[in-house]
Amino acid sequence: MEEEEREEQVMSEVHLGCPPHFSGPYVSHFTVSLPPTPNRSSDRFHVEASSKEMVSLKTHDDHSPKRKIRCYYSQSSTQFPQEDTSDEFLSLDKDGDLVLTRRKSHINRCLSFGLTIQHTITSSLLEVGLQVWKAALILTDFILHKSFTSSDLNDVTAIELGAGTGLVGIALARVAKTVYITDSGVHILDNCDTNTHINSSLLKFHENSVRVRELDWKESWPPSITSDLISQHRSSKSRYLWASLEIEEAENATVLLAADVIYSDELTDSFFSMVEKLMSRGSQKVLYLALEKRYNFSMDELDVVVNGYSHFRGFLFDDEDHAEHIDGLRPGFLGKQIDLAEIPQYIREYERGKDLELWKITYSRNGCR
Repeated sequence: MEEEEREEQVMSEVHLGCPPHFSGPYVSHFTVSLPPTPNRSSDRFHVEASSKEMVSLKTHDDHSPKRKIRCYYSQSSTQFPQEDTSDEFLSLDKDGDLVLTRRKSHINRCLSFGLTIQHTITSSLLEVGLQVWKAALILTDFILHKSFTSSDLNDVTAIELGAGTGLVGIALARVAKTVYITDSGVHILDNCDTNTHINSSLLKFHENSVRVRELDWKESWPPSITSDLISQHRSSKSRYLWASLEIEEAENATVLLAADVIYSDELTDSFFSMVEKLMSRGSQKVLYLALEKRYNFSMDELDVVVNGYSHFRGFLFDDEDHAEHIDGLRPGFLGKQIDLAEIPQYIREYERGKDLELWKITYSRNGCR
């Protein structure tokens, strides 16, 4: 049975545009762009950002040629794009068209950049973490949105659980202090490490802000540790082991991330067991979890069911206001679904569809009913 499971190949919908029958690692470039919202009363765009930033947007309508305008955004306030008419920035090309040269800025690239991810196009069921899945893209959109519109994620310490390709954790590392990208299996961890190197120029503290570590949800916490603090000096077998200081830092993380980890009851049990261990230690934490519902016909129920979804919902208590006033009962998870309509699509290379969900989950140590 295990041999058959290894041989069976699956493919994410995200990879439908990739070359067919391609084997081995494949590199995809995911374009991140700030989506403008047209103001119905004028031809201006309404955009928010978390700090003073600028970016060039291409606009056109039926009565004017395509042009570039320079946009400025201020922290905690919304401004509209303004054309920059200062002599310092204006120049013409050989055809007499206006050329706007923007100043070099670290923040500039944060509003128009790409995430380059190495992945496989297909994989066995045991190595689905080598692919990019829709849930990871919607969670990345959420992380980008929070980083563009607030300072909530600035300088946080975070852990991505079941990281797969590491896409979500890498996106967060643009603004975070430290991100632990965790999964199990050498092939998956090696691929995460490769993707960290590929995208190192985007990270706030370059590669020092991302640490790829092995974390098996079926094992205990804290995991096995190594006395060698420098990952590069370790053997290949121990490269992804934790250092004792990292255990302490991880327990004081404030953000947990997980995408597409809900698709079987057994896996869901192991996942929430590990999340409970992390959330019951150190700092108060919040888990942002993205999932995609997958429908299959059940012979037991003689009906179409969503694998793992009902079991997942069984872990969550959704009356957060009431739960805050309950004392003396067993600890539990408080879940609130996030409206995806409020999250702009920054990454264009996928279609969201109706089966994606995003959840904000906290842990009540005082108890839930």
